[in-house]
Amino acid sequence: METFVFLFSFTALGVLYAMNTNPALQEPYVILVIGAVVLVAVFLFYFHLTRSNPPKDFLFFVFTEFSFTCVIDLTSALEYDGFISGFMEFYRKTGEPYLGTAYAIMMCYWDGIAHFVLYLVMISRIADRRAYRTVGLFWAGSLCANMSVFITGIVVGKYGSEIRPAFWLNFLFLVMPVLGAITLFTRSKDRPLTGGYNAQHAQSMKLIWRPLDLLLVILLLAAMGFTILRGLAALDSPLGATSIYLRQYEPYLKDPVGFPRVMMLHQFFYGLPVMGAFIYGLLKPGCTWMSDWTVFFAGAMIQCQWAHIGGSLHPRTTAPFRIPSITFSSVLAANLLYTLTPVLVALRVHSNPYFFLKIAPFPGQTGLPNSEEKDTKYKNK
Repeated sequence: METFVFLFSFTALGVLYAMNTNPALQEPYVILVIGAVVLVAVFLFYFHLTRSNPPKDFLFFVFTEFSFTCVIDLTSALEYDGFISGFMEFYRKTGEPYLGTAYAIMMCYWDGIAHFVLYLVMISRIADRRAYRTVGLFWAGSLCANMSVFITGIVVGKYGSEIRPAFWLNFLFLVMPVLGAITLFTRSKDRPLTGGYNAQHAQSMKLIWRPLDLLLVILLLAAMGFTILRGLAALDSPLGATSIYLRQYEPYLKDPVGFPRVMMLHQFFYGLPVMGAFIYGLLKPGCTWMSDWTVFFAGAMIQCQWAHIGGSLHPRTTAPFRIPSITFSSVLAANLLYTLTPVLVALRVHSNPYFFLKIAPFPGQTGLPNSEEKDTKYKNK
């Protein structure tokens, strides 16, 4: 099934080419209607295709639908960067002109490559009746962050006065990952929720005897400090440190397109408390929610930082807002470490989950079991 979805998604090129060569199809409201009709047609196509063996998961249709739009986003990015032509000229004029910004181009690359791969993986797992909850949470975090920054940035940035009818189609791509996240968070976990001997042993150890967790706590504290600095800079704080940072390190935060500022505020108001919660989860045993939220947050941070770093380096970003050459290495290293920190936390939680499980002692057990044969008690879901 995933192979068929991959191939069918490239029929989007035919739709784009037809619209690009027919002036009658390039009016703003016509673009909106055609976009809505195509989305409905793709849904009906897959609904009819799977009618004899319908998938039990409604997200299957979301993933197949969005796979189709991934090709459109990838085409947009490639055309704006000059690699191809003849597909999207009309859309940059009467559709969504802000897609030509550096941030949006990098966002489209992420959607057209990373999200496309994730959709194919999840479609394959649904078709084979296999779990995909962890991959799905990563996708939900990534796309929620993607679209919340994108939509808000359009409205508050310099393109706020150039909103065309096609803009409203973006809300579908915000609503569906939110619904997907709610569905996946409430679905049974892929991993056990309770542990025995190993969980008790891991949770009896203080932080000082868990050097990896100690390092992650330090990294999270540093990431929180970095988030506060950039958030205050985006809010035009008069503090000397924020002024210096804007001028000498990341002037891109003040790019009038609006996306960098909005992303900093998202990280300040939403990412900051989440990172604080992760520190609590690394200190307090039995926080079962860590397995889900670390994956969701890692997806969000990787997507945001990809678009932010790429946008700040892209040639479409004007020279005054690019990273100064004298601080280029330090800014790039700080951003890469900032991106890597939530990923390392998610990998830590999933590679050795005992510290984050609820302990369920065996009947008659007092204290630690004296044998690791009573290792982990799996709770079937």
